[in-house]
Amino acid sequence: MTEQTPTGQAVTASDVEAAARRLDDVIPPTPLHRNERLSRQHGLDVWLKREDLNSVRSYKVRGAYNLMSRLSDEQRSLGVVCASAGNHAQGVAYAAAALGVEARVYLPRTTPRQKRQRVAWLGGKHVQVVVGGDTYDDAAAAARAHAVTTGAVLIPAFDDPRTIAGQGTVAKEIVEQLGYAPDAVIVPVGGGGLLGGTLAWLRERHPGVAIVGAEPQGAASMALALERGGPTPLETVDPFVDGAAVRMVGEHTHALAARHTPRLVTVPEGRICVEMLDLYQSDGVISEPAGALAPAALGLDALGLPEGATVVCVLSGGNNDLSRYAEIVERALIHEGKKHYFLVEFPQEPGALRRFLDDVLGPDDDITLFEYVKRNNRETGPALVGIELGAAENLPAMLERMRRVPHRIERVEPDSPLFSFLT
Repeated sequence: MTEQTPTGQAVTASDVEAAARRLDDVIPPTPLHRNERLSRQHGLDVWLKREDLNSVRSYKVRGAYNLMSRLSDEQRSLGVVCASAGNHAQGVAYAAAALGVEARVYLPRTTPRQKRQRVAWLGGKHVQVVVGGDTYDDAAAAARAHAVTTGAVLIPAFDDPRTIAGQGTVAKEIVEQLGYAPDAVIVPVGGGGLLGGTLAWLRERHPGVAIVGAEPQGAASMALALERGGPTPLETVDPFVDGAAVRMVGEHTHALAARHTPRLVTVPEGRICVEMLDLYQSDGVISEPAGALAPAALGLDALGLPEGATVVCVLSGGNNDLSRYAEIVERALIHEGKKHYFLVEFPQEPGALRRFLDDVLGPDDDITLFEYVKRNNRETGPALVGIELGAAENLPAMLERMRRVPHRIERVEPDSPLFSFLT
């Protein structure tokens, strides 16, 4: 088994700097780009740290390589094992191939196919991929069991000081590339490795920088841990932001967050989808959901950043499966208030739908779904109707027109169990 580090042992700025030296000549620095769209939109000086442009299109390779490069020859001979939602697996695969170490990688079934294929390609003959379980935590349990039975070295996705120190090299690069410390750095938070490494380096070297951790609303495990005084499993997890959908943060990452008290914000998944589409359509950037977490946090009232502040958002990864874009567009439209669903009782007679369209829809509105829920011999039949508005502010007028028509209409609210089958 891998060497154990006492829980809560501090990761220092020196640890991060030592990790940076190990990564030198192996993983080139990723670009830091100023983003004009986000700067204008939020009245800030916004920069994106483009971790999507490194060798595995995610910052996770930093921590994986730093840890694996420090293993003894005996440990390397036993091989390594890890669990991941995709990006950590790619980092381990890259490091395994670079260091000549055999690796076994466990992925949950929710991992996009694109990430699975990249793991296999990056690791080549050195990596065996095992897919199973519905969540990251299921994969983690399988990886731990394999480590116990075989003696393979477990490579944690976030909860190891060596992993954390490797992720912290992102913060060091930011300051070196800017030439000065920014007013704030916003990082995505899943298990807390990137947050922990950022805190460790910036709090020691540049304590005046505001450090913000952005968590997905459906998986805010660090906020829960800080509230409860220790890592606590979430009762439910929305797996959409697969790179940050972690049920429980680690002991080491929680200890760093508790010690250094970052500002935490939760970002609705729909808002993340809106930012993913803006990054793609306006900036030509392909981001995965976790990658868009930090820029999506801009504009939240909880940030409290002064106008004109220099803010760096870590765009943490670009391993997105293109097949997911239909769901991303859907979630974005719902978040913006442009997409709505209704159950409508239609008379089963010719022209009923046409009359509904004429009486209810505005000139810029459109039907995106029409499906009879149940066909029967009665005079009326229910249909599920999806409507996309030209603008969110058109909703009150459409609802008023619906009240005037003879159809029985029931709006499907986002918190309805039926809604989960539509998104």
